[in-house]
This record gives sequence, C-alpha cells and structure tokens, in this order.
Amino acid sequence: MIPDDLRYTAEHEWVAATAGGPVRVGITHYAQDALGDIVYVQLPDAGAAVTAGEPIGEVESTKSVSEIYGPVTGKVVARNDKLADTPEVINTDPYGEGWLVEIEPSDPAALDGLLDAAAYRELTES
Repeated sequence: MIPDDLRYTAEHEWVAATAGGPVRVGITHYAQDALGDIVYVQLPDAGAAVTAGEPIGEVESTKSVSEIYGPVTGKVVARNDKLADTPEVINTDPYGEGWLVEIEPSDPAALDGLLDAAAYRELTES
C-alpha cells in the first residue's frame, strides 16, 4: 500500500506535492503499522521553520515514541489539529485524514531528491 503519486523519505514520511504550493506531509502505512496503535501526536505550530532531515515532531503509540522528520526545508503553513483529539486516524487513514503538516518548501526542487514509490517499496521490502 504505497501510493505511486507521492514522494517518500527513508524515515517513512510521505510527501504530496501540489504545483507551486505547500506540500502535505504524513507518515506512511508502513510506519503506522510498525508503530501500532497511535495515542498521541506532537506537531510543530504553523509558522515554524523546519529543516530537511531534522525532527519536527513525535508520534507516540502504545509500543514506542517515534520522531517525525522534516522531508524538506521550509515553513509550516498548516497542521492537522484534528489529530490532537483523534490521533488514531493516522492508523486508519495515513494517506488521507491522517496527514500531519503542510510545509511551504524554501526550494521546491528539493522534492526531486526524495524517494519515488518504487524506491520506497524497495526500501521497505529489503
């Protein structure tokens, strides 16, 4: 269950790009499945600066706590506040209602450096 129209990081974040706009970020089905039942999400506020590869938040499950990493450098323009009350939606709909933040990338070309679906599939199957 790896959508072909998204980009991915080796840390299991997905990125949905829109032409010239912010990118939407979440964690993959693989990541939520490995974490188990998600009980808490800590996200950066809108306006926060993020750096690619640096932690921007946390996802806590009944098993463990896992950091969320910025897939691109830029500024958070929105966050999914619904997750404060219903973090488990990440388990049921990781690519839809379970999105985490939207980031305005400082360099949209940075998306080209992320994994495509085939490369991410290879990473998760090895």
